Amino acid sequence: MTLDDRKLDVLRAIVEDYVATQEPVGSKALVERHQLGVSPATVRNDMAVLEEEGYIRQPHTSAGRVPTDRGYRLFVDRLSTVKPLSPAERRAIERFLVGAVDLDDVVHRTVRLLAQITRQVAVVQYPSLARSTVRHLELVPISTTRVMVVMIANTGRVEQRQVELPTPLDETQVTTLRRLTNEKLCGSKLSDTPPLVQALVDEAPVELRAATVALSTTLLETLVERHEERVALAGTANLTRGGLLDFQGSLRPILEALEEEVILLKLIGEVEPITRVRIGDENEIDNLRATSIVSAGYGPGVTIVGGLGVLGPTRMDYPGTIATVRAVARYVGEMLAQN
Repeated sequence: MTLDDRKLDVLRAIVEDYVATQEPVGSKALVERHQLGVSPATVRNDMAVLEEEGYIRQPHTSAGRVPTDRGYRLFVDRLSTVKPLSPAERRAIERFLVGAVDLDDVVHRTVRLLAQITRQVAVVQYPSLARSTVRHLELVPISTTRVMVVMIANTGRVEQRQVELPTPLDETQVTTLRRLTNEKLCGSKLSDTPPLVQALVDEAPVELRAATVALSTTLLETLVERHEERVALAGTANLTRGGLLDFQGSLRPILEALEEEVILLKLIGEVEPITRVRIGDENEIDNLRATSIVSAGYGPGVTIVGGLGVLGPTRMDYPGTIATVRAVARYVGEMLAQN
């Protein structure tokens, strides 16, 4: 059954009131608080239809109703406008992020900011190495037979390794090796580098061949094989004020799920440029079925390199949360683009 505009208005009013008051919503309260333009009897009839269709339910034998997961989903899908952030909120985001000194600082500022603004649990994935490109490779001599390889990605992510060289190299040879390595690999996606590393070995001058072979092993480990992803988490204390205890009786299953990085990456790591909302039973992870997750991909320009988002009760301020997640993702992407 397709709901008409009036019933959608009633559903929207129930969602907004329940999010605001945390109390089941009755027809009398709806008529008093919202300009629905119809009588209490009509609202009661509309609520009966919404309940029959599974969009709202009666938690106990009071007159009040609360939205179901299906009701929240319809509300989110029919959001005609996402609540715009105020100029003050935008300035606050910008100020909070603009002082970051490196990638770690960007990630930790971002996750704290999201938790503070939304008052939910925030999760931020570090830029994925699999989606990054090589900006620069530095070779730093430690001794005549050992160099430090420092890989800087376009996202600001830095990886470093030491390489034991089979024969000593002088400063001029290290400089030559650095130049050849950067010429071959800079600007390439990390996932595309294996054949380039092989070509670097094949084309190396005879006197640098042994050193290039040793370097290539470390480069492949750094650029290709080490794709473990990292996430930052903040705001778990916000779970206690979100009403989740009403449904779960205990926060332990949710907290246990949030301790698993694999689960966190599953929640926000399937990065897309659009904002994604998963409500209640739409979550694949059983322990998180009482929660909703709002996530978005971020990155420099049109390239998506990571995901970020928030997790909270299904009874959350969806318009405000979606706007915040979108705005923060955009700001972080702009910061990475400027680096």
